[in-house]
Amino acid sequence: MKAPLLIFWLTVMIGMLFGFPGYAQPGISEFQQVNTDLKRSFFSASDATFILAAIFGICGAVRIYYNMQMGKNKFTADVTAWFLAALFMILMGPFLRALFGL
Repeated sequence: MKAPLLIFWLTVMIGMLFGFPGYAQPGISEFQQVNTDLKRSFFSASDATFILAAIFGICGAVRIYYNMQMGKNKFTADVTAWFLAALFMILMGPFLRALFGL
C-alpha cells in the first residue's frame, strides 16, 4: 500500500521538476538592459580609478616630502606603499574592463 503512494509522489515531484524551469528563466530583455546600464556606468567608474590614483600619488608625495623635511631618513617603505597604492588603482580599470568583458 505504501508503494503506490511513493510512486505517486515521485511522479508529482518529477513533473514539477520538469514543468517549472521554463517559467523560472529570466528574460533576455532584462539581460540586455543590465548590459547597457553596465556599459554606460562603467566608463565613469574607470575614470574614477585614475582620479583616485592621482589623489593617492599627491597624498603620498606630500607625506614623503614632509618626512624628508622633518629629517626622517627611513621613508623607503612609504614611497613603495604609496606608489603601489596608485599603481593598484590604475590597474583596476583594465582589470574590471576585462572581468566584465567590456
